[in-house]
Amino acid sequence: MVLRRILFIAPAASVAPLFSCLKEAGLDVGLAESLSAALAYVKKSEPVLVFSRSRLPGYRVEQLLGSASEAMGRFPPVVVFTDAGSADEAARLMELGAKDYWLEPLTWEKIEAVLPEPEAEAPAPVERRPAPPPPAKGQVEIIGRHPSVLRVLALARQVAPSKATVLISGESGTGKEKFARFIHLNSGRAAKPFVAINCAALPEHLLESELFGHEKGAFTGAISRKLGKFELADGGTLLLDEISEMDLGLQAKLLRVLQEGEIDRVGGVETVKVDVRVLATTNRRLDDYVAEGRFRQDLFYRLNVIPLKLPALRERGEDIAVLAGYFVDSFRKAYGLPRLEFSAEARQWLLDYDWPGNVRELQNLMERAVLLAGNGPIEVRHFLLDPDAWAGLDEDLAPEAPAEAHVTAHPAAEQDILPGEVMPLEEMERRLIMKSLDKTSGNRTQAALLLGISVRTLRNKLADYRKLGMEIP
Repeated sequence: MVLRRILFIAPAASVAPLFSCLKEAGLDVGLAESLSAALAYVKKSEPVLVFSRSRLPGYRVEQLLGSASEAMGRFPPVVVFTDAGSADEAARLMELGAKDYWLEPLTWEKIEAVLPEPEAEAPAPVERRPAPPPPAKGQVEIIGRHPSVLRVLALARQVAPSKATVLISGESGTGKEKFARFIHLNSGRAAKPFVAINCAALPEHLLESELFGHEKGAFTGAISRKLGKFELADGGTLLLDEISEMDLGLQAKLLRVLQEGEIDRVGGVETVKVDVRVLATTNRRLDDYVAEGRFRQDLFYRLNVIPLKLPALRERGEDIAVLAGYFVDSFRKAYGLPRLEFSAEARQWLLDYDWPGNVRELQNLMERAVLLAGNGPIEVRHFLLDPDAWAGLDEDLAPEAPAEAHVTAHPAAEQDILPGEVMPLEEMERRLIMKSLDKTSGNRTQAALLLGISVRTLRNKLADYRKLGMEIP
Protein backbone atom coordinates (compact mmCIF):
# COMPACT_ATOMS: atom_id res chain seq x y z
CA MET A 1 0.00 0.00 0.00
CA VAL A 2 1.06 3.57 -0.65
CA LEU A 3 1.87 5.25 2.67
CA ARG A 4 -0.74 7.80 3.75
CA ARG A 5 0.57 11.08 5.12
CA ILE A 6 -1.37 13.64 7.11
CA LEU A 7 -0.35 16.95 8.62
CA PHE A 8 -1.48 18.58 11.86
CA ILE A 9 -1.09 22.34 12.26
CA ALA A 10 -1.57 22.46 16.01
CA PRO A 11 0.16 22.38 19.40
CA ALA A 12 1.63 18.95 20.09
CA ALA A 13 -0.56 18.54 23.19
CA SER A 14 -3.69 18.57 21.00
CA VAL A 15 -2.45 15.57 19.05
CA ALA A 16 -0.78 13.59 21.86
CA PRO A 17 -3.84 11.49 22.83
CA LEU A 18 -4.00 10.20 19.24
CA PHE A 19 -0.44 8.84 19.03
CA SER A 20 -1.26 5.17 19.43
CA CYS A 21 -4.18 5.21 16.98
CA LEU A 22 -2.21 7.11 14.35
CA LYS A 23 0.66 4.64 14.60
CA GLU A 24 -1.56 1.58 14.50
CA ALA A 25 -3.22 2.94 11.36
CA GLY A 26 0.20 3.15 9.68
CA LEU A 27 -0.03 6.89 9.07
CA ASP A 28 2.98 9.09 8.41
CA VAL A 29 2.23 12.19 10.49
CA GLY A 30 3.78 15.65 10.45
CA LEU A 31 3.24 18.46 12.95
CA ALA A 32 3.71 22.15 12.22
CA GLU A 33 2.90 25.36 14.07
CA SER A 34 3.39 27.94 11.31
CA LEU A 35 2.11 28.57 7.79
CA SER A 36 5.57 28.39 6.19
CA ALA A 37 6.31 25.01 7.76
CA ALA A 38 2.92 23.66 6.74
CA LEU A 39 3.26 24.81 3.12
CA ALA A 40 6.77 23.37 2.88
CA TYR A 41 5.53 20.01 4.18
CA VAL A 42 2.57 19.95 1.78
CA LYS A 43 4.82 20.74 -1.17
CA LYS A 44 7.42 18.12 -0.28
CA SER A 45 5.41 15.27 1.21
CA GLU A 46 1.96 15.64 -0.43
CA PRO A 47 -0.23 14.63 2.53
CA VAL A 48 -3.72 13.32 1.78
CA LEU A 49 -5.32 15.49 4.49
CA VAL A 50 -4.48 18.50 6.66
CA PHE A 51 -5.96 19.08 10.13
CA SER A 52 -5.51 22.68 11.24
CA ARG A 53 -6.26 24.55 14.44
CA SER A 54 -8.24 27.68 13.55
CA ARG A 55 -5.78 29.94 15.38
CA LEU A 56 -2.22 29.74 16.67
CA PRO A 57 0.19 32.50 17.68
CA GLY A 58 1.06 34.26 14.42
CA TYR A 59 -1.19 32.00 12.34
CA ARG A 60 -4.80 31.98 11.12
CA VAL A 61 -6.28 29.11 9.16
CA GLU A 62 -7.64 31.61 6.61
CA GLN A 63 -4.04 31.97 5.40
CA LEU A 64 -3.83 28.24 4.71
CA LEU A 65 -7.23 28.16 2.97
CA GLY A 66 -6.10 31.06 0.78
CA SER A 67 -3.01 29.10 -0.24
CA ALA A 68 -5.19 26.06 -0.91
CA SER A 69 -7.46 28.12 -3.18
CA GLU A 70 -4.46 29.43 -5.14
CA ALA A 71 -3.23 25.86 -5.66
CA MET A 72 -6.31 25.18 -7.85
CA GLY A 73 -7.21 21.72 -6.61
CA ARG A 74 -3.65 20.47 -6.03
CA PHE A 75 -3.86 21.15 -2.29
CA PRO A 76 -5.05 18.45 0.14
CA PRO A 77 -8.41 18.94 1.89
CA VAL A 78 -8.27 20.96 5.12
CA VAL A 79 -10.27 20.05 8.24
CA VAL A 80 -10.44 22.93 10.73
CA PHE A 81 -10.81 22.34 14.46
CA THR A 82 -11.13 24.77 17.35
CA ASP A 83 -11.64 24.84 21.10
CA ALA A 84 -14.19 27.68 20.89
CA GLY A 85 -16.16 27.63 17.66
CA SER A 86 -19.30 29.26 16.36
CA ALA A 87 -21.80 28.63 13.57
CA ASP A 88 -20.76 31.89 11.88
CA GLU A 89 -17.09 30.88 11.85
CA ALA A 90 -17.99 27.41 10.57
CA ALA A 91 -19.99 28.89 7.69
CA ARG A 92 -17.26 31.37 6.80
CA LEU A 93 -14.40 28.85 6.83
CA MET A 94 -16.31 26.22 4.88
CA GLU A 95 -17.22 28.82 2.27
CA LEU A 96 -13.48 29.53 2.04
CA GLY A 97 -12.92 25.87 1.21
CA ALA A 98 -12.54 23.96 4.49
CA LYS A 99 -13.60 20.33 4.18
CA ASP A 100 -15.11 20.26 7.66
CA TYR A 101 -15.23 22.18 10.95
CA TRP A 102 -14.87 20.40 14.31
CA LEU A 103 -14.87 21.26 17.97
CA GLU A 104 -12.07 19.88 20.11
CA PRO A 105 -11.05 17.49 21.47
CA LEU A 106 -9.88 15.59 18.42
CA THR A 107 -10.86 11.94 18.40
CA TRP A 108 -9.59 9.02 16.36
CA GLU A 109 -13.16 8.14 15.33
CA LYS A 110 -13.60 11.55 13.67
CA ILE A 111 -10.22 11.42 11.95
CA GLU A 112 -10.68 7.85 10.73
CA ALA A 113 -14.08 8.75 9.25
CA VAL A 114 -12.63 11.43 6.94
CA LEU A 115 -9.40 9.68 5.96
CA PRO A 116 -9.41 8.54 2.31
CA GLU A 117 -8.91 4.85 1.72
CA PRO A 118 -5.25 3.92 1.10
CA GLU A 119 -4.42 3.57 -2.57
CA ALA A 120 -2.82 0.37 -3.75
CA GLU A 121 0.51 0.67 -5.50
CA ALA A 122 0.23 0.37 -9.23
CA PRO A 123 0.75 -3.34 -10.03
CA ALA A 124 2.63 -4.71 -12.98
CA PRO A 125 0.34 -5.63 -15.91
CA VAL A 126 -1.27 -8.97 -15.19
CA GLU A 127 -4.01 -11.06 -16.62
CA ARG A 128 -7.45 -9.57 -15.94
CA ARG A 129 -9.24 -11.32 -13.09
CA PRO A 130 -12.87 -11.23 -11.95
CA ALA A 131 -13.83 -8.44 -9.55
CA PRO A 132 -13.71 -9.40 -5.86
CA PRO A 133 -17.03 -10.41 -4.29
CA PRO A 134 -18.98 -7.83 -2.26
CA PRO A 135 -18.29 -7.70 1.48
CA ALA A 136 -19.93 -10.34 3.63
CA LYS A 137 -23.22 -9.40 5.26
CA GLY A 138 -23.73 -8.74 8.94
CA GLN A 139 -20.17 -7.69 9.78
CA VAL A 140 -21.41 -5.26 12.45
CA GLU A 141 -21.48 -7.12 15.76
CA ILE A 142 -24.44 -6.35 18.02
CA ILE A 143 -23.66 -7.54 21.55
CA GLY A 144 -26.61 -8.39 23.79
CA ARG A 145 -28.87 -11.16 25.07
CA HIS A 146 -31.69 -9.12 26.61
CA PRO A 147 -35.10 -9.73 24.98
CA SER A 148 -35.54 -6.00 24.23
CA VAL A 149 -32.35 -6.00 22.14
CA LEU A 150 -33.10 -9.33 20.47
CA ARG A 151 -36.53 -8.03 19.38
CA VAL A 152 -35.05 -4.91 17.81
CA LEU A 153 -32.30 -6.95 16.15
CA ALA A 154 -34.81 -9.40 14.69
CA LEU A 155 -36.91 -6.54 13.27
CA ALA A 156 -33.80 -4.86 11.82
CA ARG A 157 -32.78 -8.10 10.14
CA GLN A 158 -36.30 -8.61 8.76
CA VAL A 159 -36.64 -5.15 7.18
CA ALA A 160 -33.02 -4.83 6.01
CA PRO A 161 -33.64 -6.29 2.50
CA SER A 162 -36.46 -3.80 1.80
CA LYS A 163 -36.22 -0.22 0.53
CA ALA A 164 -38.32 1.15 3.41
CA THR A 165 -37.06 4.14 5.39
CA VAL A 166 -36.24 3.30 9.01
CA LEU A 167 -36.37 5.70 11.95
CA ILE A 168 -34.02 4.53 14.72
CA SER A 169 -34.69 6.25 18.04
CA GLY A 170 -33.09 5.96 21.44
CA GLU A 171 -31.04 7.85 23.99
CA SER A 172 -27.56 9.09 23.12
CA GLY A 173 -25.00 6.30 23.21
CA THR A 174 -27.40 3.39 22.66
CA GLY A 175 -25.82 2.40 19.33
CA LYS A 176 -28.19 3.87 16.75
CA GLU A 177 -25.54 4.24 14.04
CA LYS A 178 -24.35 0.68 14.64
CA PHE A 179 -27.88 -0.59 14.00
CA ALA A 180 -28.03 1.55 10.86
CA ARG A 181 -24.84 -0.05 9.56
CA PHE A 182 -26.23 -3.47 10.45
CA ILE A 183 -29.31 -2.78 8.30
CA HIS A 184 -27.14 -1.59 5.41
CA LEU A 185 -24.82 -4.60 5.54
CA ASN A 186 -27.75 -7.01 5.62
CA SER A 187 -29.46 -5.39 2.64
CA GLY A 188 -28.99 -5.78 -1.09
CA ARG A 189 -27.03 -2.52 -1.00
CA ALA A 190 -24.18 -3.86 1.14
CA ALA A 191 -21.63 -3.53 -1.68
CA LYS A 192 -22.65 0.09 -2.29
CA PRO A 193 -21.74 3.17 -0.21
CA PHE A 194 -22.92 3.79 3.34
CA VAL A 195 -22.83 7.56 3.87
CA ALA A 196 -23.64 9.29 7.17
CA ILE A 197 -24.18 12.96 7.96
CA ASN A 198 -24.88 14.65 11.29
CA CYS A 199 -27.77 17.08 10.80
CA ALA A 200 -26.90 18.95 14.00
CA ALA A 201 -23.30 19.69 13.05
CA LEU A 202 -23.87 22.34 10.36
CA PRO A 203 -26.04 25.44 9.89
CA GLU A 204 -28.93 25.18 7.41
CA HIS A 205 -27.29 26.52 4.23
CA LEU A 206 -24.17 24.40 4.71
CA LEU A 207 -26.22 21.30 5.49
CA GLU A 208 -28.22 21.84 2.30
CA SER A 209 -24.99 21.98 0.29
CA GLU A 210 -23.66 18.87 2.05
CA LEU A 211 -26.85 16.93 1.32
CA PHE A 212 -27.61 18.03 -2.22
CA GLY A 213 -24.28 19.38 -3.48
CA HIS A 214 -23.70 22.68 -5.25
CA GLU A 215 -22.65 24.07 -8.59
CA LYS A 216 -19.61 26.22 -9.22
CA GLY A 217 -20.35 29.83 -8.25
CA ALA A 218 -23.48 28.94 -6.24
CA PHE A 219 -22.12 31.02 -3.35
CA THR A 220 -18.90 32.68 -2.24
CA GLY A 221 -16.17 30.07 -2.08
CA ALA A 222 -17.92 27.57 -4.37
CA ILE A 223 -14.98 27.31 -6.75
CA SER A 224 -16.08 24.02 -8.31
CA ARG A 225 -19.02 21.64 -8.48
CA LYS A 226 -19.43 19.52 -5.36
CA LEU A 227 -21.48 16.34 -5.14
CA GLY A 228 -23.72 16.05 -2.10
CA LYS A 229 -24.26 13.10 0.20
CA PHE A 230 -27.30 11.89 -1.77
CA GLU A 231 -25.24 11.55 -4.95
CA LEU A 232 -22.31 10.02 -3.08
CA ALA A 233 -24.69 7.43 -1.59
CA ASP A 234 -26.35 6.62 -4.93
CA GLY A 235 -27.21 2.92 -5.01
CA GLY A 236 -26.46 2.61 -1.30
CA THR A 237 -27.67 3.95 2.04
CA LEU A 238 -27.73 7.46 3.53
CA LEU A 239 -27.92 7.87 7.31
CA LEU A 240 -29.37 11.17 8.55
CA ASP A 241 -28.10 11.36 12.12
CA GLU A 242 -29.97 13.59 14.60
CA ILE A 243 -32.70 14.30 12.05
CA SER A 244 -34.71 16.25 14.66
CA GLU A 245 -32.18 19.12 14.43
CA MET A 246 -32.85 19.78 10.74
CA ASP A 247 -34.37 23.19 9.91
CA LEU A 248 -38.02 23.21 8.80
CA GLY A 249 -37.17 24.73 5.41
CA LEU A 250 -34.70 21.97 4.67
CA GLN A 251 -37.19 19.35 5.88
CA ALA A 252 -39.48 20.29 2.99
CA LYS A 253 -36.69 19.73 0.47
CA LEU A 254 -35.80 16.40 2.07
CA LEU A 255 -39.44 15.29 1.83
CA ARG A 256 -39.40 15.96 -1.92
CA VAL A 257 -36.29 13.81 -2.34
CA LEU A 258 -37.88 10.95 -0.42
CA GLN A 259 -41.07 11.17 -2.48
CA GLU A 260 -39.63 11.84 -5.95
CA GLY A 261 -36.15 10.30 -5.75
CA GLU A 262 -34.50 13.38 -7.25
CA ILE A 263 -32.44 16.32 -6.01
CA ASP A 264 -31.51 19.83 -7.12
CA ARG A 265 -27.96 20.97 -6.42
CA VAL A 266 -27.64 24.40 -4.81
CA GLY A 267 -27.32 26.88 -7.67
CA GLY A 268 -28.14 24.19 -10.23
CA VAL A 269 -30.78 24.10 -12.96
CA GLU A 270 -30.89 20.37 -13.66
CA THR A 271 -32.70 17.73 -11.62
CA VAL A 272 -30.60 14.71 -10.67
CA LYS A 273 -32.14 11.27 -10.13
CA VAL A 274 -30.82 9.31 -7.13
CA ASP A 275 -31.45 5.80 -5.81
CA VAL A 276 -30.81 6.00 -2.07
CA ARG A 277 -32.23 4.10 0.89
CA VAL A 278 -32.63 6.58 3.76
CA LEU A 279 -32.20 5.74 7.45
CA ALA A 280 -32.61 8.36 10.19
CA THR A 281 -31.73 8.48 13.88
CA THR A 282 -32.96 10.68 16.71
CA ASN A 283 -32.61 10.88 20.48
CA ARG A 284 -35.76 13.01 20.69
CA ARG A 285 -39.46 12.17 20.68
CA LEU A 286 -40.31 13.28 17.15
CA ASP A 287 -44.07 13.02 17.76
CA ASP A 288 -43.65 15.72 20.44
CA TYR A 289 -41.65 17.84 17.99
CA VAL A 290 -44.47 17.44 15.46
CA ALA A 291 -47.05 18.59 18.04
CA GLU A 292 -44.88 21.63 18.86
CA GLY A 293 -44.51 22.56 15.19
CA ARG A 294 -40.76 21.90 15.17
CA PHE A 295 -40.89 18.94 12.79
CA ARG A 296 -43.04 18.40 9.70
CA GLN A 297 -45.77 15.85 10.22
CA ASP A 298 -45.63 14.60 6.62
CA LEU A 299 -41.87 14.06 6.86
CA PHE A 300 -42.28 12.26 10.18
CA TYR A 301 -44.73 9.79 8.61
CA ARG A 302 -42.43 9.35 5.61
CA LEU A 303 -39.42 8.55 7.81
CA ASN A 304 -41.30 6.48 10.37
CA VAL A 305 -42.25 3.67 7.99
CA ILE A 306 -40.27 1.21 10.15
CA PRO A 307 -39.68 2.48 13.71
CA LEU A 308 -36.84 0.92 15.72
CA LYS A 309 -36.71 1.96 19.39
CA LEU A 310 -33.43 1.02 21.07
CA PRO A 311 -33.55 0.34 24.82
CA ALA A 312 -31.41 2.29 27.26
CA LEU A 313 -28.51 0.35 28.80
CA ARG A 314 -30.04 0.56 32.29
CA GLU A 315 -33.03 -1.42 30.94
CA ARG A 316 -30.91 -4.29 29.65
CA GLY A 317 -30.12 -6.12 32.91
CA GLU A 318 -27.27 -8.61 32.61
CA ASP A 319 -26.32 -7.20 29.19
CA ILE A 320 -24.36 -4.58 31.16
CA ALA A 321 -21.98 -7.25 32.48
CA VAL A 322 -21.81 -8.95 29.06
CA LEU A 323 -20.89 -5.68 27.32
CA ALA A 324 -18.43 -4.71 30.05
CA GLY A 325 -16.63 -8.03 29.65
CA TYR A 326 -16.60 -7.65 25.87
CA PHE A 327 -15.07 -4.15 26.00
CA VAL A 328 -12.52 -5.10 28.66
CA ASP A 329 -11.38 -8.07 26.59
CA SER A 330 -11.10 -5.90 23.46
CA PHE A 331 -9.10 -3.17 25.17
CA ARG A 332 -6.75 -5.45 27.08
CA LYS A 333 -5.89 -7.23 23.79
CA ALA A 334 -5.34 -3.86 22.08
CA TYR A 335 -2.96 -2.75 24.86
CA GLY A 336 -1.23 -6.11 25.22
CA LEU A 337 -2.41 -6.71 28.78
CA PRO A 338 -3.19 -10.01 30.52
CA ARG A 339 -6.73 -11.24 31.08
CA LEU A 340 -8.61 -9.08 33.57
CA GLU A 341 -11.51 -9.90 35.90
CA PHE A 342 -13.93 -7.69 37.83
CA SER A 343 -14.06 -7.70 41.59
CA ALA A 344 -17.47 -8.53 43.08
CA GLU A 345 -17.88 -4.89 44.16
CA ALA A 346 -17.06 -3.56 40.68
CA ARG A 347 -19.47 -5.98 39.01
CA GLN A 348 -22.27 -4.95 41.38
CA TRP A 349 -21.50 -1.27 40.80
CA LEU A 350 -21.86 -1.79 37.05
CA LEU A 351 -25.32 -3.27 37.54
CA ASP A 352 -26.43 -0.56 40.00
CA TYR A 353 -25.19 2.46 38.00
CA ASP A 354 -27.79 4.40 35.95
CA TRP A 355 -25.64 4.76 32.75
CA PRO A 356 -26.90 8.12 31.44
CA GLY A 357 -24.40 7.83 28.55
CA ASN A 358 -25.47 4.26 27.77
CA VAL A 359 -23.19 1.90 25.82
CA ARG A 360 -20.82 4.67 24.76
CA GLU A 361 -20.23 5.64 28.39
CA LEU A 362 -19.69 2.00 29.35
CA GLN A 363 -17.14 1.57 26.55
CA ASN A 364 -15.14 4.63 27.60
CA LEU A 365 -15.25 3.62 31.26
CA MET A 366 -13.96 0.13 30.46
CA GLU A 367 -11.00 1.52 28.52
CA ARG A 368 -10.11 3.69 31.50
CA ALA A 369 -10.41 0.73 33.89
CA VAL A 370 -8.22 -1.49 31.70
CA LEU A 371 -5.48 1.14 31.59
CA LEU A 372 -5.53 1.72 35.34
CA ALA A 373 -6.09 -1.80 36.68
CA GLY A 374 -2.70 -3.15 35.56
CA ASN A 375 -2.78 -6.87 36.27
CA GLY A 376 -6.24 -6.60 37.86
CA PRO A 377 -8.67 -7.29 39.22
CA ILE A 378 -10.71 -4.25 38.14
CA GLU A 379 -11.98 -2.41 41.22
CA VAL A 380 -14.54 0.37 41.54
CA ARG A 381 -11.76 2.91 42.12
CA HIS A 382 -10.37 2.16 38.65
CA PHE A 383 -13.45 3.82 37.16
CA LEU A 384 -12.07 7.13 38.57
CA LEU A 385 -15.50 8.55 39.35
CA ASP A 386 -14.32 10.08 42.62
CA PRO A 387 -11.22 12.33 42.93
CA ASP A 388 -10.37 10.49 46.17
CA ALA A 389 -9.70 7.38 44.04
CA TRP A 390 -6.42 8.91 42.83
CA ALA A 391 -4.66 8.20 46.12
CA GLY A 392 -5.44 4.50 45.89
CA LEU A 393 -4.27 4.36 42.31
CA ASP A 394 -0.95 5.93 43.12
CA GLU A 395 -0.36 3.26 45.74
CA ASP A 396 -1.34 0.46 43.36
CA LEU A 397 0.83 1.63 40.50
CA ALA A 398 3.88 2.46 42.63
CA PRO A 399 5.63 5.36 40.91
CA GLU A 400 9.27 4.72 40.24
CA ALA A 401 10.54 8.13 41.35
CA PRO A 402 9.80 9.77 44.74
CA ALA A 403 7.54 12.79 44.44
CA GLU A 404 9.95 15.03 46.36
CA ALA A 405 12.94 14.24 44.14
CA HIS A 406 14.03 16.92 41.70
CA VAL A 407 14.39 15.55 38.19
CA THR A 408 16.27 17.26 35.42
CA ALA A 409 14.29 16.89 32.23
CA HIS A 410 15.83 15.61 29.06
CA PRO A 411 17.01 18.53 26.91
CA ALA A 412 14.33 17.73 24.36
CA ALA A 413 11.69 18.42 26.98
CA GLU A 414 12.51 22.13 26.83
CA GLN A 415 12.34 22.35 23.05
CA ASP A 416 9.27 23.53 21.19
CA ILE A 417 8.72 23.34 17.48
CA LEU A 418 10.83 25.99 15.83
CA PRO A 419 9.42 28.30 13.15
CA GLY A 420 9.51 26.53 9.80
CA GLU A 421 10.01 23.10 11.41
CA VAL A 422 7.78 20.08 10.81
CA MET A 423 8.19 17.45 13.50
CA PRO A 424 7.80 13.69 12.83
CA LEU A 425 5.31 11.84 15.03
CA GLU A 426 8.00 9.82 16.87
CA GLU A 427 9.96 12.94 17.84
CA MET A 428 6.81 14.75 18.92
CA GLU A 429 5.86 11.76 21.06
CA ARG A 430 9.29 11.59 22.70
CA ARG A 431 9.32 15.29 23.58
CA LEU A 432 5.85 15.13 25.11
CA ILE A 433 6.79 12.13 27.22
CA MET A 434 9.82 13.96 28.57
CA LYS A 435 7.80 17.08 29.27
CA SER A 436 5.19 15.07 31.13
CA LEU A 437 7.84 13.40 33.28
CA ASP A 438 9.36 16.77 34.03
CA LYS A 439 5.97 18.23 34.96
CA THR A 440 5.20 15.35 37.33
CA SER A 441 8.70 15.23 38.87
CA GLY A 442 9.32 11.81 37.37
CA ASN A 443 6.07 10.21 38.58
CA ARG A 444 5.31 7.60 35.90
CA THR A 445 1.70 7.14 37.01
CA GLN A 446 0.76 10.81 36.77
CA ALA A 447 2.77 11.30 33.55
CA ALA A 448 0.92 8.41 31.90
CA LEU A 449 -2.44 9.88 32.93
CA LEU A 450 -1.44 13.27 31.52
CA LEU A 451 -0.49 11.62 28.23
CA GLY A 452 -3.63 9.48 28.10
CA ILE A 453 -1.68 6.20 27.95
CA SER A 454 -1.12 3.27 30.30
CA VAL A 455 1.83 3.13 32.70
CA ARG A 456 2.93 -0.08 30.98
CA THR A 457 3.03 1.71 27.62
CA LEU A 458 5.02 4.58 29.12
CA ARG A 459 7.57 2.22 30.66
CA ASN A 460 7.97 0.38 27.36
CA LYS A 461 8.64 3.69 25.62
CA LEU A 462 11.24 4.67 28.19
CA ALA A 463 12.93 1.27 27.85
CA ASP A 464 13.18 1.84 24.07
CA TYR A 465 14.73 5.25 24.66
CA ARG A 466 17.32 3.78 27.05
CA LYS A 467 18.36 1.28 24.36
CA LEU A 468 19.07 4.24 22.11
CA GLY A 469 21.39 5.70 24.76
CA MET A 470 19.08 8.50 25.86
CA GLU A 471 19.17 9.83 29.43
CA ILE A 472 15.87 9.02 31.12
CA PRO A 473 14.72 10.68 34.37
